Amino acid sequence: MSNENKNEQPDKKSARPRKITYVPIGDEELENTILPVKKKYKGLKITGIAAAMLIVTAGCAYAGISYYYSDRFFEGTTINGVDCSGKTAYEAEQAIAEQVEKYSISVSARNLEPQVIQGSNIDYKYTSDGEVLKLLKTQKPYEWVKGYAEPVSYTTDINTTFDHSLLETELRNLSCAKEENQVAPENAYVTFNDSQSSFEIVPETQGSKLVLKKAYQTLSDAVTESMQSVDFDAAADVYASASVKSDSPELIETRDAYNNFAKASITYTFGEETVTLDGNTIKTWLQFDEKGKLVQDDASFQNHVNEFVAQLAAEHDTVGTSRSFNTTSGRTVSVYGSAYGWQIDQAKEAAQLMEEIRSGTQTTREPVYSMRANTYGYNDIGSTYIEVDLSNQHLYYYQDGAIILESDFVSGNMSYADRQTHEGIFRLYSKSSPSVLRGPKLPNGKYEYETPVTFWMPFDGGIGFHDANWRSNFGGDDYLTNGSHGCINMPYDSAAALYSLINYDVPIVCFY
Repeated sequence: MSNENKNEQPDKKSARPRKITYVPIGDEELENTILPVKKKYKGLKITGIAAAMLIVTAGCAYAGISYYYSDRFFEGTTINGVDCSGKTAYEAEQAIAEQVEKYSISVSARNLEPQVIQGSNIDYKYTSDGEVLKLLKTQKPYEWVKGYAEPVSYTTDINTTFDHSLLETELRNLSCAKEENQVAPENAYVTFNDSQSSFEIVPETQGSKLVLKKAYQTLSDAVTESMQSVDFDAAADVYASASVKSDSPELIETRDAYNNFAKASITYTFGEETVTLDGNTIKTWLQFDEKGKLVQDDASFQNHVNEFVAQLAAEHDTVGTSRSFNTTSGRTVSVYGSAYGWQIDQAKEAAQLMEEIRSGTQTTREPVYSMRANTYGYNDIGSTYIEVDLSNQHLYYYQDGAIILESDFVSGNMSYADRQTHEGIFRLYSKSSPSVLRGPKLPNGKYEYETPVTFWMPFDGGIGFHDANWRSNFGGDDYLTNGSHGCINMPYDSAAALYSLINYDVPIVCFY
């Protein structure tokens, strides 16, 4: 190795160009060149770049549209029937408000044509509650393409407001609220059907009288719910209703009770005479108004019952009346009976009759008597009686028309008005043996007189039949100046016989 070679520095670059050595290339090598391959690669690269640019452009466009729908509803979106496609929440609410504020409600009322209340007349307005914005936020903006393929329809509650005072004014202006259309309902009532001869119920009528407060509440509720129509006739309590309806238990009870009145038939017997009270007469005691409605007046009806019983008594009572009496001596005298005869107990009879009418009783009976006579008819003394002839001072006991006892007697002293034996028809009300007859009590505590007797048979207060052993004469004229204190003084044997025969039903006829 020479020194020159030793001094070379191979790691250091020379400023002089190196010498290029060319190597010869043959023809066969030139045929295998890859220059065409280099041209194909360049075309693919251009295509890729174009595709990438298209994708980027499309992505940018999609992103831009997604951004557009970030605060707008997708295409095909409707809310409560309003097209909100491409609208912001505010714009959607404006569109909904425009639709809502076209609101009107049709009001139907009984027996009248429907009328319409416009929303504008009651200041009907839409108010936002944020629901529309909540719906918008549920969208995913990058899914905007779904709007074209899958339209979406939302239904939300619509918040609205209206002026309640204006609504009340609109209600008052409706035909159904006008005074001339306020027909009050009529209660069901009981009437008498002449063709059926029975009582029946006439149903209630509805009428058209509004309960304005209830009608307003019904209308207000309907407007609050945004209803398109409201029918007052279908709502409860909007119209005044009858207080008494045909299915009322009380009314049914009244009908049935008065049908008993119509069925009742009470036939009274007075010996061979009869008097019948039936539904035809009872119906005339009832009161009906101009429509035929039964007017219940218990006091008035009771008065009719009392009057009917009083008429029966007036026509058939014999107590307190005078009768013609044929005496044993052949005279005909008029005898007044204040304590004997037929007498209807009017209070008890009226009570029984009322009960029978109410129960629909059909019966034949006597009236309720407080006093009875022996027979019916004008002369109700019959054929069994005691005849006391005060003028002749003689008595006769008739049984079934035959004399079974007769006796002289001494009656009340005619010289003293307060000792005279009374005329009339009487009945025995007690018997006692022995007994003590006492006069008025004196101031010293003693009695005016005290007289023991064996047989005592009173029939007129303190006046009665009794034996009088202190007398030796009976009959004649002794009674004119030496009579009793009013009693019928009899011989002992006659008094004993009378005591054994007399009973409480035998009329005692006293006359002068």
